[in-house]
Amino acid sequence: MKFERASGVLLHPTSLPGPYGIGEMGPEAYRFADFLQATGQRLWQILPLGPTSFGDSPYQTPSTFAGNPLWISFDLLIQDKLLTKAALKKFPAFPEDAVDFGPVIQARMDVLRKVCDGFEKKASAAMKAEFVAFCERNAYWLEDYALYTALKDAHGGVAWTEWESEYAKRSPLAMQQARETYAHQIHGAKVMQYLFENQWRRLRAYCEERQIKFVGDLPIFVAHDSADVWANPTLFYLDPDGQPSVVAGVPPDYFSETGQLWGNPLYNWEAHRAQGYDWWAARLRRVFEFVDIVRIDHFRGFEAYWEIPGDAATAINGKWVKGPDRHLFDVLFERMGPLPIIAEDLGVITPPVEELREHCGFPGMRILQFAFGGDERAVEFRPESYPAHCVVYTGTHDNDTTVGWFHSHSGEGSTRTEEQIEAEHRLILDYLRTDGHEINWDLIRLGAQSNADTFVVPLQDLIGLGSEARMNTPGVASGNWQWRFRWEQLNDAIRDRFAHITRSTGRTH
Repeated sequence: MKFERASGVLLHPTSLPGPYGIGEMGPEAYRFADFLQATGQRLWQILPLGPTSFGDSPYQTPSTFAGNPLWISFDLLIQDKLLTKAALKKFPAFPEDAVDFGPVIQARMDVLRKVCDGFEKKASAAMKAEFVAFCERNAYWLEDYALYTALKDAHGGVAWTEWESEYAKRSPLAMQQARETYAHQIHGAKVMQYLFENQWRRLRAYCEERQIKFVGDLPIFVAHDSADVWANPTLFYLDPDGQPSVVAGVPPDYFSETGQLWGNPLYNWEAHRAQGYDWWAARLRRVFEFVDIVRIDHFRGFEAYWEIPGDAATAINGKWVKGPDRHLFDVLFERMGPLPIIAEDLGVITPPVEELREHCGFPGMRILQFAFGGDERAVEFRPESYPAHCVVYTGTHDNDTTVGWFHSHSGEGSTRTEEQIEAEHRLILDYLRTDGHEINWDLIRLGAQSNADTFVVPLQDLIGLGSEARMNTPGVASGNWQWRFRWEQLNDAIRDRFAHITRSTGRTH
């Protein structure tokens, strides 16, 4: 599918400012949409929008169909008369520049549970009717998800494989009894999902009025401890106890000498194929209810994926196994028509992966930070090599910020040596004809001027922040996903400069 020439900003909603510990879908999100409009941007890219769990990663969600209730705006709940300002008087004060996930989750969920408890009494007749319709429309995933969350809470948050056998293996009688026993908690989980969807649809409508499209993110794999795996065990490679017999990851790469051991269960593609890929069709339809364009993370896994034994300690001893390849997408195209998808085609990319991407008509990705290293693919990441049908980024959520990357040292989030870094610096400065004091703007200008139809810059690079603002370091289990910005960082000079670059490179509305 052909993409129009446009640009945008990568900012996950958790990183928005606000007084309640984490970014929300309320006034600050609308203000950010106004910023995008004012600078001529047409895209707002986010990370996966599902709930988070252990490790707080949006790529390890307990449901690929659900939304993250932590983004529900307290201000909008007050506006809708579902919450009072008085109820927030004792809400804790949290840092402005980072999400302290543990305490924030506890404090926010305490508020949201009370809102859900009072929903039937306080909601307007229109909202209650919308809620009923929402539950009916989403029953295909919502029933399992709400029951899963209720059982998980009842078991102290442990993984579903540690529940009693009748719950873990979904005995029909046990499921019916659980629905009766935990009816209150199930209802609350459904209300929370309704509130998320209600607020997201309002934000999306606001962006649509300003000709701003959302670019979403769909991880190829799902978390083992999720409603998805618990409710559909035959679609994954699991042992008799429900544990993954093989798991996902990638071999050693730029980020890690031992590879990345993600731990996600791998798909039983034959089972998916036998069902006509119904689960995948439902998954894609669901994400397109929220966003306009979808970036599929680790696209190469559809052609072949790195299979690691379920009990392995690292990703080194894996092997490449053939995936569903074009058959999956041919079926999806037949059922759903052309799909506006971006293929994340970074890492070990082979000719068959490129052939699959081209067969599907998906644009691939180019990362400017990768354009100056010693890797044999470096030249592919330089603008003179770009096809129009691609998406260029200064960096992604897995990279250091551009300023942090430029000033990095060996061993800090990559496998580069000091000699490699020095050689990279010489090449960068010579190629860009710059002294590097505004390296973030050098790469922003380079990406915007490129032939690529689509250019996206992480907000950290737009502001010019260092490694302290890095969103994620692959292979590091803690300290990720926490960064938040403050409005004073996004000053008029940045706005004007970004708007000028956008206009002058033909990427405006």
